Amino acid sequence: MALAKMGVVVLDCPDPRALAGFYAEVLGGTPTVETDGADEWVDLKVPGGPALAFQAAPGFVPPRWPSPEHSQQFHLDLVVEDMDAAEKGVLALGAKPLDAEDRERSFRVYADPAGHPFCLCAC
Repeated sequence: MALAKMGVVVLDCPDPRALAGFYAEVLGGTPTVETDGADEWVDLKVPGGPALAFQAAPGFVPPRWPSPEHSQQFHLDLVVEDMDAAEKGVLALGAKPLDAEDRERSFRVYADPAGHPFCLCAC
């Protein structure tokens, strides 16, 4: 028997609304903004997937990829049917390519607008 179940994956970032908007465009869903004093929190219920949340993090420093000296901490694997179309879409939304040159692999690596690495993966 499990001791717990997964609730939500939370991404620290400088602008929770903007980053939630990026992932809503990529994955679907509607961001829900919650404010509590000086802290800001945005929830994104992803259709058919786990929920994501975005938390304001003053002084946020994005991870570096690849860098053994600066841990990426985690990354998201996003499964897509058309790699080229998905790539075009995420780049138009503000993603930056980190390791997308190898067109023969089953994945390509990008950074979201806050600098978190994520992969587009062929299904």
